Amino acid sequence: MASTAYTRPSKPPGPVGERRQPRLAKELGRIEPKKLGIGLVAGCCLALLTYISFARLFAIYSPVFESSSLVVKNAPPASMTVPSTDGVPVQEKILVDEGKEIAKDEAEPKEPSFPEEAKIEDKEEPFQQSEKEVAVVAKLDGGGTTEAKITCDENAVDEGFPYARPSVCELTGDVRISPTEKTMFFVNPSGAGPFDENGEKKIRPYARKDTFLLPGVVEVTIKSLPSGSAAPECARRHEVPAVVFSTAGYTDNFFHDNTDVMIPLFLSTAHFAGEVQFLITNFKPWWVKKYAPLLKKLSNYEVINFEKEEAVHCFPGGQLGLYRDRDLIIGPHPTRNPRNYTMVDYNRFLRRAYGLPRDVPAVLGEKTGTRPKMLMIERKGTRKLLNLHAVAALCEQLGFDVTVSEAGGDVRGFAEKVNSADVLLAVHGAGMTNQIFLPTGAVLVQIVPWGKMDWMATNFYGQPARDMQLRYVEYYVSEEETTLKHKYPRDHYVFKDPMAIHAQGWPGIAEIIMKQDVEVNVTRFKPFLLQALDQLQD
Repeated sequence: MASTAYTRPSKPPGPVGERRQPRLAKELGRIEPKKLGIGLVAGCCLALLTYISFARLFAIYSPVFESSSLVVKNAPPASMTVPSTDGVPVQEKILVDEGKEIAKDEAEPKEPSFPEEAKIEDKEEPFQQSEKEVAVVAKLDGGGTTEAKITCDENAVDEGFPYARPSVCELTGDVRISPTEKTMFFVNPSGAGPFDENGEKKIRPYARKDTFLLPGVVEVTIKSLPSGSAAPECARRHEVPAVVFSTAGYTDNFFHDNTDVMIPLFLSTAHFAGEVQFLITNFKPWWVKKYAPLLKKLSNYEVINFEKEEAVHCFPGGQLGLYRDRDLIIGPHPTRNPRNYTMVDYNRFLRRAYGLPRDVPAVLGEKTGTRPKMLMIERKGTRKLLNLHAVAALCEQLGFDVTVSEAGGDVRGFAEKVNSADVLLAVHGAGMTNQIFLPTGAVLVQIVPWGKMDWMATNFYGQPARDMQLRYVEYYVSEEETTLKHKYPRDHYVFKDPMAIHAQGWPGIAEIIMKQDVEVNVTRFKPFLLQALDQLQD
């Protein structure tokens, strides 16, 4: 139905059949033509000035016209010429659901993998690149409008977290990846960029700059080439950018699976909404299968095994390495996190990927009769809670509905258990990483072993919990509650000066602190459990 907001009667009101001369015509007839002309000119000028003023006042910035060297464009370069590519197969989009492949023309639009609430904040002043960041722009062959761009983040220094800044390079333009040569060929007519005398830039794309493990990470080379004719021919063309990263290092530890791979991958690629191709070096089939729900949520395409692929793949852009922040933390940064993602966004992404139903904990109170659910993580190796059952009984007495479970290899299954809980209780260790599945506003209780563990407890799990908008309670065991008292005399530096253990580096921490078990004093521990209960009722 047509809108009637601005319609008027076709005739002026009056008796039927009576025809009136329009009032405006009468009035205009009395005005001298010269004065009428001057009035019309003045009116037009006034209208024009009003339009300009209001247009300037209500002008809205459109990100569509933003030009940024920090974002890899999805569209292929307009002027990119690939020799002998007639008949080269184009990548088919595959939406994967529990192993089922759907043809491109049958696929329904996929839900964006990044949180809807996450927005890009427009900055009034552009970020000034540091001396260690390099951005190069050069037009591709043929003088087209698409430009070859490379931006490398070389900021490896972060106080207290030197491993948190691995090298990462983003490329836009003609990018051809040859896995057999472990090389990303980049058509870069100017030759300028962060390259050595051979026109190369080498990176080990693991998101933790650890000198101990990096030698085991496959090194990939970015090779700058003057023209497309100097690059290898394409065997397969892709219409989306590529991201090359490694699953070497400390993967197979749930903490590092998240801090070194999945969180950096989310931070680096969520904005593509699935339109990105992953190529993995140090490929571990079991690892890819284990985290398939997350990988499929971030990419609409099957992962490429960098080690076994022989064909040359061509892309309109690419990224070598992954951006990351501190462990289990995503903080604001103009280049590494220009979209201002947070750990809350990552939590929401996980809930969507695994189909976890709870976004908030249960509502407590006498009217609802609801008992808060507590999940206690049982450890079978080191740092066991020796009186686990006594602690569980105390929690039941205080009103908690307690479940005791050990975190295993079934990520989805354990994620469902954690998401169903209102309180997660565990001794310091990788199992506490499962806090990422808790509903927002739930409570995390960390039992911190003996050994001056303040820094590790806070930075690895305490601060991340707060960033995830969880309530956080920590309990430090005394020297009477650790099994170290059976191994060392009370005048030993383990008790007199625990920082001497940290002075030995990780070997000392691993050998002494990480190998203890704890037996908490339930009387001393009770107020902390009551604190967790109170926080749920806030």
